Amino acid sequence: MLQAQSAQSPQPVFPASRSALYEKHGYSAAIRSGDLLFVSGQVGSREDGSPEPDFERQVALAFDNLKAVLAAAGCGLADLVDVTTFHTDPETQFETILAVKSRHFPAPPYPNWTAVGVTWLAGFDFEIKVVARIPNGG
Repeated sequence: MLQAQSAQSPQPVFPASRSALYEKHGYSAAIRSGDLLFVSGQVGSREDGSPEPDFERQVALAFDNLKAVLAAAGCGLADLVDVTTFHTDPETQFETILAVKSRHFPAPPYPNWTAVGVTWLAGFDFEIKVVARIPNGG
């Protein structure tokens, strides 16, 4: 849901089911600026915000959480302009990540993608951050 603000000022976007989690941690799920949507990194958290311990399920939940944020702004995965993922152990995790990714992007055109190895993700092992173009200018 978009909060009412001037069309010229950035607008926060929150998926209805998880807005309390964002309020608790003091950040927006996404910011709409013009026809672009800048989505905060999404992780594979359970409803209470805790990490999903199963890695493949954690990656799948991160995609589910991402899709919920995109949907709140009227977007979908086809609207992605830029994708960055963060991985705590890329060498051992990449095969699993690619398998989950292929379920969401089964055929070309594939989004551009930057993968970054990191040492800490607040208890998580995967995070996905995107920029999307809002269809029809939002």
